[in-house]
This record gives sequence, C-alpha cells and structure tokens, in this order.
Amino acid sequence: MDAAIKAEGLTKQFGDLAAVDSLSFHVEPGEIYGLVGPDGAGKTTTLRMLASIMDPTEGQAIITGHDTRTAAGLVKDDLAYMSQRFGLYTDLSVQENIELYADLYGVPRGERDRRIDDLLDFSYMRPFKKRLAGNLSGGMKQKLQLVCALIHTPKVLLLDEPTNGVDPVSRREFWQLIYGLADSGVTVLVTTHYMDEAELCERVGFIDQGKLVALDTPENLARTHMHGDVIEIDAANPPRVMAALSGARRQGELPVEELAMYGAQVHAIVPDGATNLGPLRRLLEREGIPVRSVTVIAPTLEDVFISAIRAHSAETAPQSQA
Repeated sequence: MDAAIKAEGLTKQFGDLAAVDSLSFHVEPGEIYGLVGPDGAGKTTTLRMLASIMDPTEGQAIITGHDTRTAAGLVKDDLAYMSQRFGLYTDLSVQENIELYADLYGVPRGERDRRIDDLLDFSYMRPFKKRLAGNLSGGMKQKLQLVCALIHTPKVLLLDEPTNGVDPVSRREFWQLIYGLADSGVTVLVTTHYMDEAELCERVGFIDQGKLVALDTPENLARTHMHGDVIEIDAANPPRVMAALSGARRQGELPVEELAMYGAQVHAIVPDGATNLGPLRRLLEREGIPVRSVTVIAPTLEDVFISAIRAHSAETAPQSQA
C-alpha cells in the first residue's frame, strides 16, 4: 500500500534561510505520526507545504498519491489542515460554523445533515451546537475546528500543535478523538510541544533547524538516539540542585552534558551513569542540599529529544579556527 504522506527532499528557502532543509519521510495510511521540534525548527512550514498552502523551493510533497504542487485541487479533496490559530467565526454558532465549512468544501446537501450529526456525536459537541463559537472554552474551540476540518471526510489530517494552551482534560479528550480517526483509517500528522503526546504517536520525527534529526517509534528512539545516561535527582530544592550542577559543569568537576527539571526532580545526562552517581551525590551533600535519592533511570522521550537536538546542534555548530 502506498504511503498517505510523502516528503521527498522537501526544502523551503526564505532568502538565505532554509526553514526546511531536504526533509524526507513518509506516513502510512491510518498511522499517527508526530513531528516534534523547538520553536522555529520548521514544523509549521512543513505542514503548510504538505497542505498545498505553500510551494516548496525544492523537493516534492505527495498526499494520497497527488503532488501538492501540480495537483493541489485533488490534494485538498483528500486533506484537512488545522492550523495553530483559531480560525472560525466567533459570532456564529457551532452549527453555523460547521454548515459554513460544509459549503466551502462543497459537501452535497443530501449528505450534509448526516455528516454534521455524526461529527457532533463523535466530538460530543451536540449539546453546544447553538452556542456561539466565541463563547466556547479553549478545548471546545479546538474540537469545533476539528469537526469543521472533517466535514468533507478527508483521508489525511494535518494538525499543527492542536492542543497548545488547552487544559489537560481537554487534551486527553482531543487525543481520544485522534485515536478514533486513526482507527477509522484517517492518516494523522501532528506537531506538538508535549512529549506525553509524542509518546502516543506510532512514530515520531525530531526536527531541528529544518532537518530531520531522528525518526522511529518512541521506544526505538530511546535505544538509538540517547547520548549518555540519565541520573534522576530527587532533592528538597530542585533549583539549588540545578545551580550546583551547572556550577560543577562549568568548573569541569562533573561531566554533565545536559540538565533539566521534571517537576520535583532534576535529570542530569552524563556519559556514564554508574561512575557518576557517587561524585554527584557527594557534590550535593557538600553544597548542603538534602537528597532523597540519586538513581540512574531509563530516559524519557523528552530526555531523548534534548539529547538528540543537542547532538545535532553540536554537529552543525561552526568550528572555531585555531
């Protein structure tokens, strides 16, 4: 079976800046594929090219077998694109917004009522169909955008950070809808800043400076793209732990490659966890920081992401001249 989404050497140049640089990947029919990267990495530009909103400078984007540049009309029949910004009419009701998008997509009158009813039930929006879109909560606005995007029954769905700024309960509900779509055969490509969401994807691509740094299942990424071991420090004052370890790194006292706070814990990435446990604990005790535990743990996907991006940045950094 052919891939539902193909990017082949996809490049977008803005003057001297390569926002997307020779990006190649594919997404299978019915797959949930996550694209994760820092701000400015090229995620939105990639989705805009896949959606035929923007032509690539080089390379090719193919949706359900159709080139986005030469067959944009056929692509739009098979595709729905949900951007980061709420793009619906706040002075129209939920029902009126959906009907407007049905008009825009040319949904036949004979099928419209059934599709709207199905989508209102699917999204649990039926009780709110008469409410003005401007009076919806953030999570419900995102659901409404999704319903409007699905009114023409697309085969491919592109979601650009769809749950950004949405409360945790609404995020969970939104992802239940995504899983329901994938189960029905819809291909989903989603960009996200949330690593717990990335872990819900079947495959994840890390993008940095327009380049694909890593691509695999979340489980395989942890095995193949983690540079070093993760030591988790559970201490009474995480900011003090961060400051102490940052100082030790600057002084060359400990080979700490990366530091990050995870709630009440601190994660330190080091070349060899076992040999650095003792020195790390002794350093914190010397600084008078009460420590509950210092252990080597399996890396989270966020640990892997930070490690992969750091390694890529080191590879692409200009080399100083001797």
